[in-house]
Amino acid sequence: KEVIDVSSGDPHRAGMKPVSFVRQVLAACLYPELLTDQSLPLDVRLRAQRLLEACDGGSVGSYTASSGLLHVRQSIAEFIIKRDAGVPSCTKNVFISSGSQKIIVRLLASGEGEIQTGVLTPMPSPHTLPTLLDEGWAVDLDELHRAVTTARGRCQPRAIYISNPGNLTGNQESIEEVIRFAAAEGLLLFVDEVSMHSVLRLDFNSRFISYKRVLFEMGKEYAETVELVSSHSLSCSCIAECGQRAGYMEIVNMDPEVMHFLALDLMLNPPKPGDPSYDTHTQETLLTRTTLSQNAQRALELLSDLPGISCQPAMGGIYLYPCLHLPSEFTQLAKVGNVTRTMLEVEADVLYCQKLLEEEGVFVGAGHHGGTTSSHHVR
Repeated sequence: KEVIDVSSGDPHRAGMKPVSFVRQVLAACLYPELLTDQSLPLDVRLRAQRLLEACDGGSVGSYTASSGLLHVRQSIAEFIIKRDAGVPSCTKNVFISSGSQKIIVRLLASGEGEIQTGVLTPMPSPHTLPTLLDEGWAVDLDELHRAVTTARGRCQPRAIYISNPGNLTGNQESIEEVIRFAAAEGLLLFVDEVSMHSVLRLDFNSRFISYKRVLFEMGKEYAETVELVSSHSLSCSCIAECGQRAGYMEIVNMDPEVMHFLALDLMLNPPKPGDPSYDTHTQETLLTRTTLSQNAQRALELLSDLPGISCQPAMGGIYLYPCLHLPSEFTQLAKVGNVTRTMLEVEADVLYCQKLLEEEGVFVGAGHHGGTTSSHHVR
């Protein structure tokens, strides 16, 4: 009789525990009296002390620059340089915010009286399901060109949104194709890379490849011209501080004005070997990643063994999108509707979800996304 809603990808809501190091440093920053509390590990107290020293008045309640605390933005830039194997990152291009996606959309939005701004959003993204799923995670360039051509006249395409990795798995060839497409069409690349710490297929030597790294490896023709916004967030599955509402953007080849926030270097610059909190932090984050990976594999095996269902492996992130191979009688029933329940025509995957809830007590989301495809999915 209860429903646990996991659709938002909020691990804490689903019962996973917060990372001690993060919570301890946050607590000491908010309540500096804890800096003398010997029960807190020394590296926790030193990290909190450094953060407070970087704040005006030694308080996280003081104003910062609109782009965020310089100390934290420097940590972010250093993290990006290390992540991208030496590709430069500049502090002035890093912006801390409580809602980077909304900010970018507002920046892109046309003024009054102009043609409406369009953002190309390939699927799947976290709450949508595409026709691509039966072929694995890949970007269909023909479909991208078709979509942007069709959109012109009804709106002004200004950006393309990509989720990397996971929902569109980031392999170098696919990323290069998208970058060339964005360059040819004059689109801003808006890349959500919140799952960079959640590349699950370690057995296949998978590794996270950022769009920025590939962009800079493609030479000046692209590295100095293509507009790129890469975003990351504390709501990532390993740290999972969704309620802190903190994220950052790195801006490449453009000059936006964005808002501020704090505390991301806790994720990007974790305790190092030899630090008092290192062992606990490593164990907790490894447990979280292992749990997510094992859960995804268990779910994949269970779904793949069910008759009438096939499922692509989870490459990153936390989502699986099973494909339903429904009998024609069932799809016909969905079209006809059910008079006794005053239900009109529905998509077959919606009807499947309704019956699964009613007959088995299992609640899943329908994967229909309003397209013309005859395939059906659940999420």
